[in-house]
Amino acid sequence: MDFSILFAAIWAIFLAFGGGLLTQIDDWYHHLEKPSWQPPNWLFGPAWTIILGLAAWAFVLSWDNAARAGQEIFLIGLYVANGVFHFLWSPLFFKARRPDWALIEVPFLWLSVLALCVFLRDWSVLASWLIVPYLVWVSFAAILNLKIVELNRPFSKAADASNSSK
Repeated sequence: MDFSILFAAIWAIFLAFGGGLLTQIDDWYHHLEKPSWQPPNWLFGPAWTIILGLAAWAFVLSWDNAARAGQEIFLIGLYVANGVFHFLWSPLFFKARRPDWALIEVPFLWLSVLALCVFLRDWSVLASWLIVPYLVWVSFAAILNLKIVELNRPFSKAADASNSSK
């Protein structure tokens, strides 16, 4: 199997399944105040599957031109950096129960997605466009995260204990 396909598949599967395992929809989450415009919970899984699939395809489309330019390590580095920032959000929000900390992490994720949009264009214009839904979704998720923080302040161990008793 071609390296680009193998890398892209492992990257997307790791982020999709890892993110899913770290996303715990429990009483704490159900008791959070959320804006009326939040999508239904069932939509997040399919949305991320499509977005990560498109991003994986973008990697495959970019690989040959990046390799010809001697920039395959840079391309891999962009995806690894994005993967790290992508993977950090769920444990901060769901496991640590700190949407405020997750909100602090969001700009790093957003910038890593923007970097993919910008740099993939050098190797494949289509690949750059395939990242746009990812950028739009992370932008929307950042606004949603901000609204959840605004509606549920403060977040701390003491606040978490009082929220779990509701």
